[in-house]
Amino acid sequence: MNIIKLEEMLKQFFNEDLGDGDLSSELIFSAKQQGSFSFYAKENGIFCGALIIENGFLLLDRSIDIYLHKKDGDAVESGDVLAVINGPLQKLLMGERVILNLIQRMSAIATATHLAVKKTTGTHAKICDTRKTVPGLRMLDKYAVRIGGAFNHRNGLYDAIMLKDNHIAFAGSITKAVQAARKKIGHTVKIEVEIETKEQLDEAIRAGADIIMFDNRSPEEIRAWLPLVPPSIATEASGGITLENLHTYAQTGVQWISLGSLTHSVKAFDISALVQLKGDHTLVHH
Repeated sequence: MNIIKLEEMLKQFFNEDLGDGDLSSELIFSAKQQGSFSFYAKENGIFCGALIIENGFLLLDRSIDIYLHKKDGDAVESGDVLAVINGPLQKLLMGERVILNLIQRMSAIATATHLAVKKTTGTHAKICDTRKTVPGLRMLDKYAVRIGGAFNHRNGLYDAIMLKDNHIAFAGSITKAVQAARKKIGHTVKIEVEIETKEQLDEAIRAGADIIMFDNRSPEEIRAWLPLVPPSIATEASGGITLENLHTYAQTGVQWISLGSLTHSVKAFDISALVQLKGDHTLVHH
């Protein structure tokens, strides 16, 4: 992960939340008052967000001590302590919500991805994500997918060519779209073509696509069409694929399965904070 970019993101997130300062913490507690947070899981899953905890709190105060009990990718159970953070109480409270929001989302994505990857057991299919991420969080969303055991599709519009139905319609045909793109790109950039019919599949193969995506096709259609695709062309299935039918798609022999649900519709992983004032043995749940 790009740590420089991460720090800039965290600054933006903190500025959104803090504005000119934290009225609640600054008016109640002194700058010298010390305290402790314990982040702990309230459900089972895969933890992701160690870099957020480390970089986030240290950005607020370099004197904060951070003790990570889990690393990214670790399986956690409800009740497990993820990290303990000690330092000025004002700064701990300033960072708590932003950091929790991020690690809850990232852990949810990692957990969902882990479950999807398990559905491919016994097949050669690999799971990847899509561009259906929250604007501003793509680097973190895609990092969480990797932590969950899957792979990243293109990061944006800039690092691969994907010719979808609208591109093809405007260009006039799959052949024209592929030829126009091929004339202007270097050898390291791949061209992916989205197809929905047998005729489009044949044309994409003739046009020399590097990757063919079977868009919203049934497992039966994909299984029937795959033998037509030369080994030099990678294959991908996308659209209408859920955890319930994922294994069936993986069994078709398709190489890649892209899932927008990994990032566009996850429910936040339940993580909470136990707060303890220095010298006080009373724990407060947040």
